[in-house]
Amino acid sequence: MTSDDDAPTLAPKIFRFSDVDEFRDAIRGLNFEFTPFVRRIAAEQIILQLPGCDVNVTRAFPRVVDAELIADCTAVGFAMDDLDVPIRFNGAQRDRAVVVIGSGGAAYNTIEEVQRQIASVVFRPEVKNRGWPETRSNFKIFETSTLALNGVRNVVREVVAAASEPIDPTEAPLKAAAMKESLFGAVDAVFANLVSARWTVRPNDERQFKIFQDIRALLSGDLAQPIYSEEIARELGLSVRTLHDVVRRYRGMSLHRYLRLRRLWLVRQRLLAGADSVKAVALAFGFWHLSDFSRSYRDRFGEAPSETLERGRRR
Repeated sequence: MTSDDDAPTLAPKIFRFSDVDEFRDAIRGLNFEFTPFVRRIAAEQIILQLPGCDVNVTRAFPRVVDAELIADCTAVGFAMDDLDVPIRFNGAQRDRAVVVIGSGGAAYNTIEEVQRQIASVVFRPEVKNRGWPETRSNFKIFETSTLALNGVRNVVREVVAAASEPIDPTEAPLKAAAMKESLFGAVDAVFANLVSARWTVRPNDERQFKIFQDIRALLSGDLAQPIYSEEIARELGLSVRTLHDVVRRYRGMSLHRYLRLRRLWLVRQRLLAGADSVKAVALAFGFWHLSDFSRSYRDRFGEAPSETLERGRRR
C-alpha cells in the first residue's frame, strides 16, 4: 500500500493496494466483510475529507461484499463507470442509472464480478428533511435519470480534482464548504429525478433482506461444521427452495460453492495471523481432504498454504 501523507489539509489522500489483505485492513466507516474472486488486485482508494462530508472513490476488484454503515451518517453510492457487467446490489442486477442510499446502521450486499470504479459520499450527521428516500435496516437502490447520474459523477470528479490543487490555507474552509454544498445539490438532483421502476421493489424489501441476513448470520456461526440445507431451512422457518433461491440471489452462486469460497478466505486470514499449522487451520474450517484443500487454495490465491503461513509468521 502506498499513500500521500504530506498533502495539504484539503487535498485528497490516495491509497493503492496490490495486496488484498492490506485492502481489508484499510476500510473506514463500515463494518465490512468481503470475499475476493481474484488472486491479485490493483486497487485504489481516494478519500477526500470535507467538514461533515467524506468523498470516496474506489477502484475495486471482483469480490462479494457485506457491509453495515456506522451510526449517525447518510451514505450515497453509485458507479463512476458504465460497464456491461452491472454490480449485483442486494440481490438485484441492472445496467441502468442507479444510485443507492443508506443511513446509520443500514446494511447492504454486493457482488462485483469485474473491476469497477465506485464512488460514495458520506454525510455526517445523518441527512434529514431534504426529501431523500428514507432507509431503515438496509440500503435501498433507485433508478434515476442518466443526466442526473452523470451530474453527480461530474461533481465528484471536479471536487476531487479541485481539492488536489494548491490552495491558500485561509481559503480552505470556504472552498470546502462550497464543495460540500455542490455535492448536496448534485445528490438532490439525483433523487429529484428518480424513475419509477418495478425491479427495485425486491431489493428494497426489508423482509427479503432480513431473510438473507438471518441466513448469513446462521451460516457464519461455525463454518467448520457440515451445512445441511434442511436443518437451516427448518431453523429459519423457510422451505429448502426458498433458502437456495435467497442465497443464489444475494450471493450469485450456490450455497455450497459460496461456503467453500468463504472457508478458503477465512483459512487465509488465519494463516496470515500466524497459525500453529496449515493442517490445524484447514481442519478447523472443515477441510478434511488436505491434498484437495491445498490444490483449491493454490488455485484461488496463487500460492501454497505453507507459503502464506510463512509470510504471516514474518509479520
